[in-house]
Amino acid sequence: MHVKKGDKVVILTGRDAGKTGEVVKAMPKLDRVIVAGVNKMKRHMRPTKSGQKGQIVEKEMPLHASNVAKAK
Repeated sequence: MHVKKGDKVVILTGRDAGKTGEVVKAMPKLDRVIVAGVNKMKRHMRPTKSGQKGQIVEKEMPLHASNVAKAK
């Protein structure tokens, strides 16, 4: 894989094209990376304890490694 954790990358395709960020996690076996502040999705979390409320959490989802390039 051409990027690793801590690298500054630019997104090449998709709705976040042109944005830059830092690689938070690299998954070489899956050929995917998670970039800070990019490709955010909302996930619904169930309450884990009685009396606790469920919530909607914004989470960064993985991108395919071919959709990112090292920033200069």
